[in-house]
Amino acid sequence: MKTFISLLLFSIISFSLAQESPDPVRDIDGNLLRSGTEYYILPVFRGMGGGLTLAPTRNQSCPLDVVQESLEVDNGLPLKFTPVDPKKGVIRESTDLNIVFSAFSICIQSNVWMLEEYEGQLIVSGHGMSGNPGQETLSNWFKIEKYEDDYKLVFCPAVCDFCRPVCGDIGVTITENGRRRLAISDEPFKVVFKKA
Repeated sequence: MKTFISLLLFSIISFSLAQESPDPVRDIDGNLLRSGTEYYILPVFRGMGGGLTLAPTRNQSCPLDVVQESLEVDNGLPLKFTPVDPKKGVIRESTDLNIVFSAFSICIQSNVWMLEEYEGQLIVSGHGMSGNPGQETLSNWFKIEKYEDDYKLVFCPAVCDFCRPVCGDIGVTITENGRRRLAISDEPFKVVFKKA
């Protein structure tokens, strides 16, 4: 019996060690994206707007939502990525992470990305909560996934074992006032990362 249990434990440990980690995400210079380091998220196609920032999109001054700058020469605001395991230093593809702008805003909000419903659309706003993975923070976790030769942002958190979140690619939608707001979309926003 002891031999069977030892063999079973050895098999489980061996299987766990054999599983490869997801590929690391790289910036436009080929360097690894690191937790706690500031980056800009930029569109691959520079003729269609600039980097990401916070702006009002709801016919009121607060809260601020995540939008794309209208001018391609504008990098937007720097931001940081924090993986679900904050001890991990490298950001990896298809793993849950918080995204937070490194800036002050006119609104009293955290600048942590979160997905929320507004007028029938699932949009990305900047008043989420960092850390504490689980059911209460489900809307605050995003992923970076490889998309063709670049990357895309995805909402499909795995921080809650029994939750069944809506999953989808993050794309750009145009609001009534002409803002390029991030939201769940059929067309992914193809991006690269540049160290700030």
